[in-house]
Amino acid sequence: MGLQWQDLDFESGKLKIRRQAYYLNGKMQTSEPKTKTSIRTIKLPEAVLNVLKKLKEATDSRWMFPSPVVNDVPRNPNTLQKKIRNVLERADCKRIRFHDLRHTFATTALANGMDIKTLSSIIGHVSSSTTLDIYLHSTDKMQKEAAKSIDRGIRGVCHEKGEDGKQAAKSEKLQQKQKFEPVKGKYRKPGTGCITKINEHLWEGRYSPKVNGKKMVRNIYAHTEEECEEKLAELIKIMKAEIAELKKNG
Repeated sequence: MGLQWQDLDFESGKLKIRRQAYYLNGKMQTSEPKTKTSIRTIKLPEAVLNVLKKLKEATDSRWMFPSPVVNDVPRNPNTLQKKIRNVLERADCKRIRFHDLRHTFATTALANGMDIKTLSSIIGHVSSSTTLDIYLHSTDKMQKEAAKSIDRGIRGVCHEKGEDGKQAAKSEKLQQKQKFEPVKGKYRKPGTGCITKINEHLWEGRYSPKVNGKKMVRNIYAHTEEECEEKLAELIKIMKAEIAELKKNG
């Protein structure tokens, strides 16, 4: 939501991400992203550039996604969840969070051959090891599929001729597609954070207390529910200490 048209070079397709937008005390605020690696430049595909060109022609705002009700401010980030919910309902799809689109992009990018270092720079992780830890299940699957592909090539399966071979290849490709089924987190007591099962191999823990009217959100990831609970408990302990220090210093 913090993107402005000056951040995008249509000629090169490069988009600079250098600010974030959020509401504080009822007013829209902008600031630099939370980490240095969050400030980054990514290259957009032609299909996305074409959509943005049409969008730019339809607006005279400096903001790429301006508020429809207030002049010269970006759209309220909180409205995104409602927008995506409406889209999913019209498409008869399961309800997911807007943040889940980030996981979908990452796993799809890995499945289509993007290396960990490139993916890490695109999504703004502090290090490649963070990306590898979160999406380890995806890279494991890629290695298994690569081994199967090599085996098929050696045995000549890849060179099957005729309609039977094409149908078999098509059927196999469909079977390889992952079905994303997020699981809604269970109810938890206030102050204990929340845990969500992203898929069979990934859990997300989130703690989002309000500090001086502004929500402080941090996430952790783990491969099992038990590990996620442990990491979340440690995160909450650290954040509560930070909050206490902030209050102490005014």
